Amino acid sequence: MTRTTWLKAGGAVIVAMVVAACAPAETASSPTATSAAGNGDAAAVEETNLSLVGFAVPKAANNAIQELWSQTPEGEGVTWTESYGASGDQSRAVESGLDADYVHFSLEGDVTRLVDAGLVSEDWNAGEHAGIVSQSIVVFAVRPGNPKGIEDWDDLIADDVEIVTPNPGSSGSARWNILAGWGQVIADGGSEEDAKEYTTQLFENVVALPGSGRDATSAFLSGTGDVLLSYENEAILAKQEGEELDYVVPDTTLRIDNPGAVLKDADPKAAAWLEFLYTPEAQGEFAKLGFRPVIDGVEVGEVEGANDPSDPFPAPGTLLNIDDDFGGWDEANPTFFDTENGIITQIQVDTGKSS
Repeated sequence: MTRTTWLKAGGAVIVAMVVAACAPAETASSPTATSAAGNGDAAAVEETNLSLVGFAVPKAANNAIQELWSQTPEGEGVTWTESYGASGDQSRAVESGLDADYVHFSLEGDVTRLVDAGLVSEDWNAGEHAGIVSQSIVVFAVRPGNPKGIEDWDDLIADDVEIVTPNPGSSGSARWNILAGWGQVIADGGSEEDAKEYTTQLFENVVALPGSGRDATSAFLSGTGDVLLSYENEAILAKQEGEELDYVVPDTTLRIDNPGAVLKDADPKAAAWLEFLYTPEAQGEFAKLGFRPVIDGVEVGEVEGANDPSDPFPAPGTLLNIDDDFGGWDEANPTFFDTENGIITQIQVDTGKSS
């Protein structure tokens, strides 16, 4: 099912046609666009094209921020070539030669891959926000009215519940989802063996493993499954676009931290873009589309599509994070997702859900 991507109009015309798909990701180059930024002298604008490679979910937010940035002196005259898809696939594509000035991925490890390849500086995450440009939490998207009565993690492993989640082999969104399920068992006093048993039951109820978070949303909206493990912002965006679903914030969930980085050989404008992403204005655009701000001082206001638009980002009872609860991605990725010996990889094989 194809979903209409929300684009905010205003400022310079930025046309970026992309396919939010899994692999291979498709790219499209925007035509040259200039903006006088209110000075009436478009001929003086220096034109720059930047290449953005990202995971599928934040496309709408990035496009809105691009248009906002085009109204500033630094962003004036900038056009974009974009590619969106599953985070791991996108990272591997850049490693293999896909042109990029700026990358926006789901997982830190997808940037680290480019550090190891010599494409991104080792100090990319040395700043105040550790390279994280967007943030969300894991939620359950459910059918309107929540007919299965899904409220917390135990409800997901009932015999009659069918789950959609992206595939951890390609999708960063999937890894956040699965670690949230694992971590809530430990947070509730369970053992590693308890967590493995729970996660095995979770996979036994999985009926679809699309390649990316956006593909998983599309599969759910087309009628597959009873519940979708998803980003909070993805559920909010779907509701903003008029899709029929509800979502549940479980009492224990995992904070999702999405990194952004500039490549070593990027156009200097890319560094200015990254700096702009940490402004209240840019983070406000993220918030409008359901992302939780990564900086203080952002006036969020009402967020259409949120469960409570006037209080769109309630604090969960227990909010896990990757560093404190899983030892960071350097430890979590090989432990859980190693292609041969990872705990989750083996669970997928044992439950017949490895593809």
